[in-house]
Amino acid sequence: MRTRYILPVLTVATALALSGCVDNSQPAATGSAGASGSAAAVDVKKNDDVAAMLPEKIKSAGVLNVGMANNYPPNEFKDDNGAPAGWSVDLTNALGKVMGLKVNFDIGTFDNILPAVRAGKDDMGMSSFTDTVEREKQVDFVYYYSAGIQWATAKGKTVDPNNACGLKVAVQATTYEDTDEVPKKSKACTDAGKPAIQIFKFDAQDQATNALAVGQVDAMSADSPVTLYAISKTKDRLQTAGDAFEVAPYGIPVAKGSDFTPALQKALQTLIDDGSYTKILSKWGVEAGGIKKADLNVAAKG
Repeated sequence: MRTRYILPVLTVATALALSGCVDNSQPAATGSAGASGSAAAVDVKKNDDVAAMLPEKIKSAGVLNVGMANNYPPNEFKDDNGAPAGWSVDLTNALGKVMGLKVNFDIGTFDNILPAVRAGKDDMGMSSFTDTVEREKQVDFVYYYSAGIQWATAKGKTVDPNNACGLKVAVQATTYEDTDEVPKKSKACTDAGKPAIQIFKFDAQDQATNALAVGQVDAMSADSPVTLYAISKTKDRLQTAGDAFEVAPYGIPVAKGSDFTPALQKALQTLIDDGSYTKILSKWGVEAGGIKKADLNVAAKG
């Protein structure tokens, strides 16, 4: 995620008994949402040229190990059966098919993904990482999406993200919105002699969305595809608050200098060029953030 930092932020998530206001089920799709089925709605075939580029270790194993934290719908989350689901899951499965590999989702906490990639436990991560210059010191990033920050509020209520002093704002803990964006806005308030923003931190995005849906907070802040998806699942309870801002790249983390990276870039570019990539994004309504080139380390390039 743009959204998430490498190191955990020591927070105590507010435990709330919230009513079930949010429907987090994914869009109807053909096949299961397991490690090989969630991209079945898009016809993706093995590309022999891409497969030939794979490092021998991965090629011989026939498996692509992918670190993921599945609690950020619609990007990556659990379906009703507990299997990985979301557009990034669909995209990962499609990448696996292009490379001729079985995808193994290594589900864990967000904070453990980059260490696992650096150590070689996982071949790559796929968990809405924002490509930043600081993170590029630890891993390389293959650019695959562009997302901004989008606030939401209750239907009919006006909230200005740049003038939210004294308001209660929900975020998912350890996200960029939690560690950086909303705290900066709050500091601007206190520096101006106004009340601080009250930041409500939750372990999972659906908890933050529910807090807004039941009126416990005045607004929430998350990545643009996440907020738009949450609004679509709350049965007209929520609306956007202002436009998306601070647009930044999502990147697939791989080990620095990995010989797997060229194959991954080629696989993604193949999906972009043949239209499969856009079909996957469109299935989830997030095509607005689609990209044209699977570039490497775009944060450092400005």
